[in-house]
Amino acid sequence: MVLAQLGGSISRALQQMSNATVIDEKVLNECLNEITRALLQSDVQFKLVRDMQTNIKKIKGKTSVVMFVGLQGSGKTTTCTKYAYYHQKKGWKPALVCADTFRAGAFDQLKQNATKAKIPFYGSYMESDPVKIAVEGVETFKKENCDLIIVDTSGRHKQEAALFEEMRQVSEATKPDLVIFVMDSSIGQAAFDQAQAFKQSVSVGAVIVTKMDGHAKGGGALSAVAATKSPVIFIGTGEHMDEFEVFDVKPFVSRLLGMGDWSGFMDKIHEVVPMDQQPELLQKLSEGNFTLRIMYEQFQNILKMGPISQVFSMLPGFSAELMPKGREKESQAKIKRYMTMMDSMTNEGNSNPKLMNESRMMRIAIGSGRHIREVMEMLEEYKRLAKIWSKMKGLKIPKKGEMSALSRNMNAQHMSKVLPPQMLKQIGGMGGLQSLMKQMGSMGSAKDMMGMFGGGGE
Repeated sequence: MVLAQLGGSISRALQQMSNATVIDEKVLNECLNEITRALLQSDVQFKLVRDMQTNIKKIKGKTSVVMFVGLQGSGKTTTCTKYAYYHQKKGWKPALVCADTFRAGAFDQLKQNATKAKIPFYGSYMESDPVKIAVEGVETFKKENCDLIIVDTSGRHKQEAALFEEMRQVSEATKPDLVIFVMDSSIGQAAFDQAQAFKQSVSVGAVIVTKMDGHAKGGGALSAVAATKSPVIFIGTGEHMDEFEVFDVKPFVSRLLGMGDWSGFMDKIHEVVPMDQQPELLQKLSEGNFTLRIMYEQFQNILKMGPISQVFSMLPGFSAELMPKGREKESQAKIKRYMTMMDSMTNEGNSNPKLMNESRMMRIAIGSGRHIREVMEMLEEYKRLAKIWSKMKGLKIPKKGEMSALSRNMNAQHMSKVLPPQMLKQIGGMGGLQSLMKQMGSMGSAKDMMGMFGGGGE
């Protein structure tokens, strides 16, 4: 009871702060005072509360410098922009510095990506010294009060002394709070040697694995990186800016097996569905009754969620049919066509598809300017999704941030029994699977990666 009251008080204080248009000194202090009052009323030691206040205020206004390293062709420059864009959406003020003077066109690529994402950038066509560019860029953006400065460094086609020496010089000059190693997932078990070499040259504190369009093929790379005790914090799942996911091993393996990721899906629901609509939506999910009106509402929500293939991959049975990989734009256009047709229906027709006959379908086709076969296609899609939705009846859907019982109780021994032999081999066998799950599990959630600022770690 006491814990529930404490949790409620802290949640309310944080909610009030998040509702503020600008979080200034006054808003921060009011939030801290509310939390302090709640903690003291719950008999938390005064010294602990005071230390908490001090530590929170130290974070305020701190600029974090993050340095990206990796071989040429790993997707490092694109990943820098994705990383900046991800944190920009979380309220950070990021900036990009191009210290890659080795690859022709590197600055042009970063400039194009940054402009598209509306993120400030720094680089030079004339200066050939990457250390000088890095230092000038970091100093420039510190003066502009950017709180996350991302430094993109040169890569090479292979690991060589010149690459590592340049990385060391840039690192010594900019003193990054975190060094992130970017690695192409297709290299498989060779990831171990690559990750080790980079860790020995600079203080790599985290890893981002790119080109994870198909989850299975990256298993070997992930298990190899886990063996170096380097936490994987993000995975790149495509070329687009939004195709970038926080890496969490249990939902990842669950999705690998086609079991879905309820935790990730629920986080998305809480992110885009209005608070007052969430209970009703979850109730509808657990009841398993799927109407055309519900399908329309969910298509609306899905279009807000970002890369639709990423969202649908969280739900068992959805992605392969409605959202084939590589055809996301086409599928998104199809969903919008479906919604246009549904706009031409009466409320009665929307809620009861059994009333749909040929004359109704013809009227909908004419009203929406579509062909009758497209209306029939939309109804077939409804039937398919209704069948999947019906399987959710009675399912206990986890709340935000919770894992399903299935994911929570997963272990390597269980996973090895249900994984197809070929997939298990790709991940590096039983040893690779154990290494992956043990290592990632011991590191906690990658969502806490921002706490790693302040030291690269071993």
